[in-house]
Amino acid sequence: MTDGPVVAIDDRLAIPLSELSFETSRAGGPGGQNVNKVESRVTLVYPLDTSPSLDEGQRARVRERLASRVSKAGLLRVTSQRHRTQAANRSAALERFAELLRDALTDDPQRRATRPPRAAKRRRVEGKRARSRVKTLRGRVAAED
Repeated sequence: MTDGPVVAIDDRLAIPLSELSFETSRAGGPGGQNVNKVESRVTLVYPLDTSPSLDEGQRARVRERLASRVSKAGLLRVTSQRHRTQAANRSAALERFAELLRDALTDDPQRRATRPPRAAKRRRVEGKRARSRVKTLRGRVAAED
């Protein structure tokens, strides 16, 4: 474990802030004329491939689950421009980063196989029969002699 501030992902994993870098740029959205002068959008950049905080299994799982956010260079990017201040956007980006990693690293619950009840199968077949009757009755009417 490192000394200094960390981003807590879950009970077992914390990423040191020293591994993260932040980029700022001008953002759209609220702020009036201020928005044209101030770089309030914050992009958090996390070097997924070179991070010592994750083991190979975790790295592969994050890369698979967050494929659209991870670049070919192995950088995970999280952007926030919701708030008017850089500090608020930085906090929001950190929260979103922790949430994304937490969701990517949690196991999906095991699916229990189920099958439809007999009554549901019966209703489905009866519905098909009724529909078939309706379509049959739409045919030509035989002429009476």
